[in-house]
Amino acid sequence: MQDVLEQALCAIAGEPVGVTAAGRTDRGVHAREQVVHFDSAASRPQTAWVRGVNAFLPESIAVLWAQPVDVEFHARYSAISRTYRYRLINRRVRPALAARHAGWYHAPLDVDAMRTGARALVGEHDFSAFRAAECQAKTPVRTVHAIAIEQSAERIDFVIRANAFLQHMVRNIVGSLIYVGNGRQPPHWIAELLASRDRTKAAPTFAPEGLYLERIEYDVKWGLPR
Repeated sequence: MQDVLEQALCAIAGEPVGVTAAGRTDRGVHAREQVVHFDSAASRPQTAWVRGVNAFLPESIAVLWAQPVDVEFHARYSAISRTYRYRLINRRVRPALAARHAGWYHAPLDVDAMRTGARALVGEHDFSAFRAAECQAKTPVRTVHAIAIEQSAERIDFVIRANAFLQHMVRNIVGSLIYVGNGRQPPHWIAELLASRDRTKAAPTFAPEGLYLERIEYDVKWGLPR
């Protein structure tokens, strides 16, 4: 996303533009919401930064709004929290139209058991057991504000809100919760896994297709649209 957005902004600004995003997503991961900031000496109406930029973007990306911000605002460091949603299709037969937009698990899952296990993740913890080996974060400590597991027919959504995330953290959590849901591990295993800080003891990283960066929250003082 960053490359094509910078090219589109450059076309409108008439000068090189570099953007800073609130968060990064891996290949195959989606963003229903993303916030970026950039500096530019170009003076353009806000419609140019929205409709004009969209004219240079692929159909899979759309700018929804743009506005000037205080020089102290930073898309990444000013964020209070981020929310990710993992959409999982839970049925015997693989999805077709949803294959690129949801994960899939073939065997029945015990949602109540997964909810019980997930409670151990809420709060400030060292999430090394759910961290990718190549993660470059300075610290593995993160604060998970809330985690919900929602079921609707054959779809199970894992919704996690935290101050920040480690690389592959959500996908590794989902994979491990599925180990609980399918009976391979008991619910209290999640707490033990968290305490171990050992990535090798956790489940494999789950597929990227079901992961969505859903929301980024900022202090109201910045005056950003909801």
